[in-house]
Amino acid sequence: MLSSLMTSHDRVRVFALGGVAEIGKNMLAVECGEDLLLVDCGVRFPEEDLLGIDLVIPDIGHIIENRARLRAILLTHGHEDHIGSLPYILPQLEDVRPPIYGTRLTLGLVRTKLKEFKLESWPQIELQPGTRVIVGALQIEPFRVAHSIPDGVGFALHTPAGVIVHTGDFKLDQTPVDGRPTDVAKLAELGHRGVLLLLCDCTRVESPGYTPSERSLYDSFDTVFANAGGRLIFTTFASNISRIQQILDTAYRFERQVAVVGRSMENNVAVARELGYLDVPERTLVRPDDLGKLPSKQAVFITTGSQGEPTSVLSRIASNDHRLIRLQPGDTVVLSGTPVPGNELAVDRTINNLVRRGAEVIYNALMPVHVSGHAAQEELKLVLNLVRPRYLIPVHGEPRHQVRLRRVAQEVGLPPDHVFILENGDVVEMDAQGARRAGAVASGSVLVDGLMVGDISSVVLRDRRHLSRDGFVLVSVAVDKHTGGPLAEPDIVSRGFVAATDGLFADARRIVRETIQAQAPVEVETAFLSTKIREALARFLYEQTRGRPMILPIITEV
Repeated sequence: MLSSLMTSHDRVRVFALGGVAEIGKNMLAVECGEDLLLVDCGVRFPEEDLLGIDLVIPDIGHIIENRARLRAILLTHGHEDHIGSLPYILPQLEDVRPPIYGTRLTLGLVRTKLKEFKLESWPQIELQPGTRVIVGALQIEPFRVAHSIPDGVGFALHTPAGVIVHTGDFKLDQTPVDGRPTDVAKLAELGHRGVLLLLCDCTRVESPGYTPSERSLYDSFDTVFANAGGRLIFTTFASNISRIQQILDTAYRFERQVAVVGRSMENNVAVARELGYLDVPERTLVRPDDLGKLPSKQAVFITTGSQGEPTSVLSRIASNDHRLIRLQPGDTVVLSGTPVPGNELAVDRTINNLVRRGAEVIYNALMPVHVSGHAAQEELKLVLNLVRPRYLIPVHGEPRHQVRLRRVAQEVGLPPDHVFILENGDVVEMDAQGARRAGAVASGSVLVDGLMVGDISSVVLRDRRHLSRDGFVLVSVAVDKHTGGPLAEPDIVSRGFVAATDGLFADARRIVRETIQAQAPVEVETAFLSTKIREALARFLYEQTRGRPMILPIITEV
């Protein structure tokens, strides 16, 4: 037994590098002696003010400094906010190559992702719920949980200080689409044996009662299909395999055919089919090009874009910019998802654009076409009563969710001082005497812009906000390389500067010319002259318009 190999005085430290006091980029670290492991490796979608940023991932500086002790990366399930940062983080761990542990579907989705980044050879170990594996000084026991994607698990981490239970994302759905409910018997068994710490999903703690079953959507989907006289366009998360299964099942009953559109959606569907997690009814799934040849009332598209992502299929359809799907009279668009916090404006914009183009748009405020994959209050109370932890850390939620779960825990008898409300980086240390705060490790966010990871400075973001708000003015002028005098009239072009007029720019050209002449006949550095032009023109434009466009002088010496 593990207890015979270790002393009860060995300390265990737990801290999050993402996923507490925020939604997304989930990553939890567990340190035990010389062993370190990570649970999940997710991304967060950028807020509106992060212009041009594609993804936000955890800062793993502390992990890199201690990578010689990193034994494993455990994955709870295959959603992007739990696996999405792997391609960006693994190259920083190339010299130690910690194995990735996950269930069969989760690893299948990971392999597709890593192949794109030429990381498919990374060691991966498949987990079977109910079977323990040894990772360093820890025993890892995965247990089944129901979520909005099949093959999700939580973890019981058997440590020298006691058992730590991590729920992952879960709900107590008694009739999940894949037929595999949360293993409440295992939770009760762990509670009976004694649990030191529960790390509990708190995303939906504000909702009273119970989260509806995934199967409850079949009735709504039947209504949508029955009333749609034209094409149906469904959008959901690319990794929401259970929702895709429901759409396929309903399409089969209504004798419609389905095409999947969007690279990530197509990849995930292919993996789920190959591994047996997606049962496609006969002659239901076709290629998008073939679907376009069918009558409208027989066609169903499943696309990405439920979060209003600018480059997603649905956003491009809404902008009339998709090569394959152009909205036509009678089309019905169904948003089978709810906005992640921070994406509300983008989703609203997409809905409005679809409506402007004449589509019938159905979303959760109009009809229940989406249910959450997270537990509501009564489910959380039941889990707390089953597990009976000595200590609790709310995870996967913002501060309001964390504090609300503490209140829920008080209702079932857990003392408030046994609930840790953490920020990313805060450390909780545990031993035989109990748990306590123990300082913090470095944490933060790293921005991903295309292939650029972490090289996007605050100056770059400031300039992007400046450009989005006030536009820019480009000044092009040729000067004599010997005298510094202007050789021709300055040329001025603007983009996004709403106050631009011919009269204003005539005066602006005069300001530029006078600024250059003020330096002549002394030969000056172009960088110095550029600064002088920028300062003079910025002062003039602000006085005339109260605007502050970005000014970009281009000086050519002849």
